[in-house]
Amino acid sequence: MSAPPDRPPWQSRYGWVLAAAVLAVVAIASIRGLGGGDGAGAAGPQPGARLPPFAVPLALGSLEGDANVAREPDSGAAGRVPACSVRGPEVLNVCELAERGPVVLAFLATRGGDCTRTLDRLEAIHRDHPEVQVAAVSIRGDRDDLRRLVAEHGWTFPVGWDRDGALAALYGVAVCPHVTLAYPGGEVRGTVLGEEPEASLAARVERLVAASRRRGWAPGG
Repeated sequence: MSAPPDRPPWQSRYGWVLAAAVLAVVAIASIRGLGGGDGAGAAGPQPGARLPPFAVPLALGSLEGDANVAREPDSGAAGRVPACSVRGPEVLNVCELAERGPVVLAFLATRGGDCTRTLDRLEAIHRDHPEVQVAAVSIRGDRDDLRRLVAEHGWTFPVGWDRDGALAALYGVAVCPHVTLAYPGGEVRGTVLGEEPEASLAARVERLVAASRRRGWAPGG
């Protein structure tokens, strides 16, 4: 087997997969040691914590690489530069999302679980609330499968590809779907595990928007 190609300096080298909760919990301990800061349990990031930073390639782009989850420069396996600084037209950066407004971040798997209904519901919410930063990340899986899924369902929000599965541990992703909601600036409001009816999910987003306004946020502000 030939050696893998060199990776750009912003990439990490994690190798976790979306699997049972116990696997995610074991990996969380490792990522805390590498990245530090706000950890995530099996129910996702804790309310009041900050969204763990990451940058991943967009599924529909041509950029290759693993997730960068570094909080500081020269963070070894987490990344050579801070994840929040990795930006571009083919990058999904959670820090950039949080700078723009409230965040609704979904995680899915192209194999081993059907999360598409929830993402279809998020597409409808995205149309009704364009001021909300809706995005999704696929944990591992085949990128071509993911691209087909995006095209078949017509998702217009950004969809990232976590090639090596680092975010499964960072965000405590053990079930599919998994949706984390956060205020502008990145403070976590809560996480929804498993399917939820569209009306209920939409109501959560509306409450997120209302609470964000009470905190002083305004669309376009």
